[in-house]
Amino acid sequence: MLWAAWLYYEEGMTQGDIAAQMGVSRASVNAYLADARARGIVSIEIDPDRFRALSIAQSLQDHFNLSDCLVIPSEGGGSPLVDRLGAAGAQLLARTAQSGDTIAVTWGRTVLSMADSVRTGGLQDLRIVQATGGTTAKIPWTPEACATTLADALGARCIPISAPAIVSSPDMRTLLLHEPVIAEQMKVLAEANRIILGISSLRPESTIHSSGFFDAVDAQAYANAAVGSIAGRLISATGEVVDGPLEARTIGIDLNSLGKIPCRIGVAGGMDKVQAILAALRGRLVNVMVTDADTARAILASEGRDIDAPKRAGKPAAALPERVRVKKFLNRSQDAVSETIAGAVLAHEELLAPIEGAPRALKAVTGPRPGKVGLVIGGGSGHEPGFFGYVGAGLADAVAIGNVFAAPPPDPILAATLAADGGAGVLHIFGNFSGDVMNFEMAAEMAAARGIPVRSVITTDDIASAPVETRAARRGVAGNVFVFKIAGAACDRMLPLERCVELANRATQRCFTMGIALEPGTSLETRRPSFRIGPEKMEIGVGVHGERGIASDRLVGADEATDLVVDRILSEMAPAEGDRVALLVNSLGSTPMMELYIINRRLRQRLRARGVMAHRTLIGHYYTSLDMAGMSITAMLLDDELASLLDHPCHSPAWHHAL
Repeated sequence: MLWAAWLYYEEGMTQGDIAAQMGVSRASVNAYLADARARGIVSIEIDPDRFRALSIAQSLQDHFNLSDCLVIPSEGGGSPLVDRLGAAGAQLLARTAQSGDTIAVTWGRTVLSMADSVRTGGLQDLRIVQATGGTTAKIPWTPEACATTLADALGARCIPISAPAIVSSPDMRTLLLHEPVIAEQMKVLAEANRIILGISSLRPESTIHSSGFFDAVDAQAYANAAVGSIAGRLISATGEVVDGPLEARTIGIDLNSLGKIPCRIGVAGGMDKVQAILAALRGRLVNVMVTDADTARAILASEGRDIDAPKRAGKPAAALPERVRVKKFLNRSQDAVSETIAGAVLAHEELLAPIEGAPRALKAVTGPRPGKVGLVIGGGSGHEPGFFGYVGAGLADAVAIGNVFAAPPPDPILAATLAADGGAGVLHIFGNFSGDVMNFEMAAEMAAARGIPVRSVITTDDIASAPVETRAARRGVAGNVFVFKIAGAACDRMLPLERCVELANRATQRCFTMGIALEPGTSLETRRPSFRIGPEKMEIGVGVHGERGIASDRLVGADEATDLVVDRILSEMAPAEGDRVALLVNSLGSTPMMELYIINRRLRQRLRARGVMAHRTLIGHYYTSLDMAGMSITAMLLDDELASLLDHPCHSPAWHHAL
């Protein structure tokens, strides 16, 4: 209905031409248009807000030269995004599948949801073939389950691959591929004219990890080059195969063969998958895409495309104002991080000290205490005073610092771990970004080899970055500040390592953050804004790495903007009357204290109306995104133990609290 209305009212196509393009009868097109009018979607013109996703789909299709593209709203219907993407993929397959097709199928949550949603009938002589061998049976979305479910729904014959997806050695792979049964199955796979592809990120909770692909594999072998996985193959940012330790041990379709299949349908969405989907599109690994609007916008923004509502013919859009070059107090951009660290050490000589042999690692002057759990934090630069601002008594013992918005390498993390070790183990805390996860994991393994037990807590407080049902996929942002404080106090009280881990995990589960930007941050290299925001627009749900938000909306006043954030936080936190919270009203870089206090005023009004008490409020520059003009609000739901730890004395460059 949406496509028909768009083509008829906006593109001026005839109903006959629309019917031919969509593969339906002219009577169906007429019914679609009548339904659109009856629902109020179309009066004289199409409501641009209702058709925003359609505009994004056309932009995505044009930019990546796709054969077809379907973009669904990112929220709505009460169903998880995975299920709605699966239903959309099923509709697309119903529109394109033909009798006699051989359809290859990968695996994953979204692919299984799509197979469950298929209701197509009447096709004949279909074959459904697994695109890879089998995976662990511990998950419900195995290649076997996805293929058999789709085959049952279509009334098709199912051809399995009777071998594991990952075998023990290249020699074993060669041996199995010469087995007559498997060779016959692989021959059918080579005849596929369509393939349904899930696309996986490399986060710890992703499909590729939960499927057992990386069990007993050194993560360092692929961490630096791969951004995602498709059909069990690791891919780079440009969609090329990453020749890691698994490539020669994988049984299934390879990327060269994949690229020769005429119809390659990718079904994937969610902000955690943006880079992986973008890589698949860049590499032409998919030529039909099903995704959601927020993901599509983020992909296009990464390509330098700015998407707004559909434009009316004859009414050119007004040009957006753009800062051509932003003035900065910098020397050489490549020296900015090193010079920042040097200046911070000089400013806080009583608190911070360099770690010998590790220029990107600092330690607390107080040093580790015997028997005390050491706390190591870290991440990329550009968030100042994060992360070194939270090193000191009652907080972290050491910090590892990466380049701007980039994870620190394993070596400075290891150096910080050694410097923080007091003989009771070390706790690592870092945000949920793939590079940080990989590098901290490697450093922990290196420390364990030296006899230092290490535990990790990954922060996931950004409620805009993933739905609540996939909280483990969320980014760690300004909520880090509260988690560092809770963990630092627990360590300072000489609690054992596992207890410190439990408290830090409790803190991150009780932290909820969301941000809004009015102006983008500026790249240190180019001195240009990282993206554009229209003069009457604001970005909702921004992260802290200079990226766009999950949605663009009209610019509103301080109270309405605060309400937008508070509504989301309270909805998910669900505090009871009388509950206590800790609050952080944080500048993302350029927002001054005056505006933050105005926001705090409205925040406290909303909490008072709900009967929620503010136990402690922090306001200012605590966790920034270079010079982005914007703010974030973090609320941590307290219990008595967390409140006591929050009140524990501390002294660091960014947070000083005495008894």
